[in-house]
Amino acid sequence: MSVTMDVITARETSHMATLDRTAAPGEREAAFARLAETQLDAAYHLATFILVGDRAEAEDAVHDAALRAWQHLGEVRDPARFEAWFTRIVVNVCRDRIAGRRTRPVTLADPDPGAAPDHAEAFVRADAIEQAMRSLSADQRIVIGLRFVEDRSLEEIVVRTGERPGTVKSRLHYALRALRAALEADAREVVP
Repeated sequence: MSVTMDVITARETSHMATLDRTAAPGEREAAFARLAETQLDAAYHLATFILVGDRAEAEDAVHDAALRAWQHLGEVRDPARFEAWFTRIVVNVCRDRIAGRRTRPVTLADPDPGAAPDHAEAFVRADAIEQAMRSLSADQRIVIGLRFVEDRSLEEIVVRTGERPGTVKSRLHYALRALRAALEADAREVVP
């Protein structure tokens, strides 16, 4: 279950209220756990996209983001914006992981030996998309993921990345252009 901050139920409102430092022992921890839990599926999905399908890396990134969120819980200025704050942490953890990679993992998925020939085309297309995504910078993957995986508006991306609107628009524009060029180049290579 993913909670959007546009529609907050009374239960989530009470969880956010207990994030206050004056909450009784255990209440703050429980409130954080309940709020974070509502974000984990979306965070994992976004991290998997940004990290180009590396599910283990995405799990580790979301784990690290949850730990970082817990460690910095006192910095939440507006508990009603927990979702945007947590997404920003996930984005930053993914960015750090990409920047810290010395080598890029190579994923070679063998097509199912019993698959019909038409599945080969889908396999080639998926591989082309993955390779095109790998060619993007971390910042470009982040804006593509937030815009098209999480279906966020430009304003929401600005909040989640901390970047200026012009920067977000520019990254989105150049990322889409790079993806298109990479996919067109790949298509030209396939056609004899």
